[in-house]
Amino acid sequence: MTVNNVKHLFRLLNVIAVALILLIFGFNSVYIVQEQEQAVVITLGSASVVSAPGPHFKIPFAQRVEIVPTVISSLSIGYAEEGNSSVASESMMITSDYNFVNVDFFLEYQVSDPERYLFASNDPEFILRNLALSYIRDTIGLHLVDEVITTGKNEIQAEIREKLSGRLQEENIGLQLINITIQDAEPPTDEVKDAFKNVETAKQGKETAINTAKKYESEQVPAARAQEDAILKEAEASKESRVNEGKAQVAVFMAMYEEYIKQPLMTKRRMFYETMEELLPGMRIIIDGGDGETSRLLPLESFN
Repeated sequence: MTVNNVKHLFRLLNVIAVALILLIFGFNSVYIVQEQEQAVVITLGSASVVSAPGPHFKIPFAQRVEIVPTVISSLSIGYAEEGNSSVASESMMITSDYNFVNVDFFLEYQVSDPERYLFASNDPEFILRNLALSYIRDTIGLHLVDEVITTGKNEIQAEIREKLSGRLQEENIGLQLINITIQDAEPPTDEVKDAFKNVETAKQGKETAINTAKKYESEQVPAARAQEDAILKEAEASKESRVNEGKAQVAVFMAMYEEYIKQPLMTKRRMFYETMEELLPGMRIIIDGGDGETSRLLPLESFN
């Protein structure tokens, strides 16, 4: 190989090396941020957040980029999403009336601060799960088993959501709670399940009986009130009539008394005659002369 060939080969190798270096620098100086992503750029230990989607440039080897997804993510508590099998260590809980119950939760969260998410803790999702479990058990322990399984689910979810959201703000690990819901709640054994079914059936029967009684009440009370009003009106009318009659009799008596004061003897006779006029027509009077024979009959009876 001649000297010229050697020089030419060295030049070619230099060009290839420069091209490779430029290519490596090119690949290391560009990064792309997708929708629902944010980039944390670390420059000599100092971090900054880039949230605008699209291509961005960085200083090769001097800056490092961490891409953080900001989509809504989920955690299953009490069951495994793959196969939907129960995780007893998470789902088994005790209520305020000392009953055991299996409760499954579905938790939704989102990265709120990419920088805190990367550097405030080693595993923010692990911290979130443990905090959620802690507040779930604490809240379930404040409620009766019947409330957990049937009537109190919405209240329990709201209490856990409020407690966990406040704690995440205090810890500031870069995560925020979106929602937490009870997926399923049931007694741990078939016997207890049957007992709860019987209780629920009894409650439904109770509600049916109450509704029937209310319907009967709504039908009977108006009729009874109408009857009551009729009786009261009749009593009021009778009272009014008797009062008026009494007042009339008092007026007649007072007028008679005034006449009696003026002419006592004449008034006595008139009262006697008027009384006899009322009594005698309805009386049969036989006057006996003493010898056992009838001498006179008053009033005279008709021969017919």
